[in-house]
Amino acid sequence: MNLQEIIDDSNKIVFFGGAGVSTESGIPDFRSVDGLYNQKYDYPPEEILSHTFFNKHREYFYNFYRDKMLYLNAKPNDAHTKLAELEKSGKLKAVVTQNIDGLHQKAGCKNVYELHGSVLRNYCTKCGKFYSAEFILNSTGVPCCTECGGVVKPDVVLYEEGLNNETVNGAVNAIMNADCLIVAGTSLVVYPAASFINYFNGKYFVLINKDETPADKKADYVIHDSVGKVFSKIKI
Repeated sequence: MNLQEIIDDSNKIVFFGGAGVSTESGIPDFRSVDGLYNQKYDYPPEEILSHTFFNKHREYFYNFYRDKMLYLNAKPNDAHTKLAELEKSGKLKAVVTQNIDGLHQKAGCKNVYELHGSVLRNYCTKCGKFYSAEFILNSTGVPCCTECGGVVKPDVVLYEEGLNNETVNGAVNAIMNADCLIVAGTSLVVYPAASFINYFNGKYFVLINKDETPADKKADYVIHDSVGKVFSKIKI
């Protein structure tokens, strides 16, 4: 069977996506050759994006965050738009994403579990007031609440921080109830997110990624190509 036939034969599809889903929208991957981890900073990006670093070096954190984490002009690509069409048709039941860019929702998907949060949501750490990503982007130094003066923090899961329990439970339940799991654009090395695929016991496990992953041997169908290119050929 090919991917088209698998999708045609499935009624409860769940899509689990990583950074490779957004690279075609111009958002850099962390681990690729030209990704963030291979660029030069005073500290490794993994350290800058940690809870400890956020508390100790806030100004540096926000300078890096504004410079490298906010791609507010990015537009959904073929993968995002096709998934939205699949959801509208009733076949796609949920999107589980490791990405923080909000592009799935921008394309029209409604049932999205954002494991690592979203740059589009920001809250005052004191009073909880909501702020947009534009507020962070246009601020200087450490962004502070206009109401109480508290620090405005992105609703993004930093290293050393736990995932949101409600999001995790929703994602796991969706995967457990799926008849088809499509895992795409992820190297499956970031935990605990990568372990979520172990909850799948449905009919078709599909893997789409440019490079090999640790789960290639477990998959029913593997495609080594870009996610957008693969999804652009799917007919609904």
